[in-house]
Amino acid sequence: MRLGKQSIAFDNVYVGEAAVAAGPKEKLGPLGAYFDRGYDDLYCGMKTWEKAEMRLLRDAVEQCLVKNNIGSGEVDCFIGGDLNNQIVIQSYVMREYDIPYLGVFGACSTSVEGIIIGAGMIAGGAFNRVLAGTSSHNATSERQFRYPTEYGGQKPDTLTFTATAAGVVLLKNSPTDIKLTGVTIGKVIDAKLKDPLDLGRAMAPAAFDTIDAHFKDFNTKPEDYDLIVTGDLSYYGKDMLVRMFGEVGIDISERYNDCGLMLYDREKQQVFAGGSGCGCCAAVTYGYLLAKLRDKTYKKILVVATGALLNPIIVAQKETIPGVAHAAVIERSGI
Repeated sequence: MRLGKQSIAFDNVYVGEAAVAAGPKEKLGPLGAYFDRGYDDLYCGMKTWEKAEMRLLRDAVEQCLVKNNIGSGEVDCFIGGDLNNQIVIQSYVMREYDIPYLGVFGACSTSVEGIIIGAGMIAGGAFNRVLAGTSSHNATSERQFRYPTEYGGQKPDTLTFTATAAGVVLLKNSPTDIKLTGVTIGKVIDAKLKDPLDLGRAMAPAAFDTIDAHFKDFNTKPEDYDLIVTGDLSYYGKDMLVRMFGEVGIDISERYNDCGLMLYDREKQQVFAGGSGCGCCAAVTYGYLLAKLRDKTYKKILVVATGALLNPIIVAQKETIPGVAHAAVIERSGI
C-alpha cells in the first residue's frame, strides 16, 4: 500500500536469515562477533583487491543459502550492487549462480535499495524468495574514488573509511520472526558540497529529507522506533543530521546512531570519521541489528542507508556531490 508520495507499507514481506563476511578491521571491531566470516588481511586469500571483494560477496551468498537451508535454484532473484565501475563485483560473482540477477547502483544506499525492489516483487506476488546483497572493499574504493592507499596520501579527519565487508539477506513471503513492514524511497538531494573527503556531511541532507518524509508518510515520530540508524554519515554527518532535526523541533539524538560509528571503535582503530561504503550498512544491519531483533533487544528499527552519488570524473569537473537515502522499517513479527 502506498503512503504519501515516497513510501510503501507491506504486510507479507518477511526477513529470513542473513550473512556477513568481513575484513580485518571489521572483524576486530565492536561487532565482529556478529559476522559469519572474517579475514585477517585485505587480500582475503586472493591476488587482487577486486577478487578479494568478490570472495567476500561469494562467502556471504553461500553462507546465507546455508543458513536459510535452501539451494540457489530456490531463489527467484538476486538484487545487488557495489561501488566499483559497472558494479563488476556483483556481476562477476553472480555468473557462478543460476539465479536471475538485477544489478543496481545507489552508492552506499544500495543495501536498502535492493531490499525495496525485492520487497515490491514479493508483495506483488511475482516472487517468493529474493536475495538482496552488496559489498565494498577499502582498497578498491580508495583507488577508485580518492587515491590508492599505496600512495600514502594525507587523509583529513573528515574522511570516512570504506568498510571491507559484504552482506546478503533473504526476503520471502512465508512467515518468519522478522518482517519488513515499510520503506521510504529517497530523492536526490544536493547540498552543494564539493569535498569528496567529507562525504558524511554531503549525505546528511538526503538522510534528513528521507527520514522527514518517512515520519510524515507513516505518521510516526522518533519515539515509535527502538533505534534509527543511518548507513554511513559517521561522526560529522551524524552531528549535522541531529542538528538539522533540532532546527525543526525534532530530537532524534536519544534513539539515533550511525552504522559507520557502530562498526568500528574510533578510539582504538584508525578509521578517521568512521565507516562508510555499501558494506558498512549491510554488515551492521544483517549481522548485528537482525540479531538484536531476534533476541528481542529491539522490536522495531528504521534503517536509512545513505549514498553519495559521485564519481571521479564529475568531481574533477568541480561538480557538487548529491546524495540519496532510502529507508526500511524492520520489526519483530510476533511469531
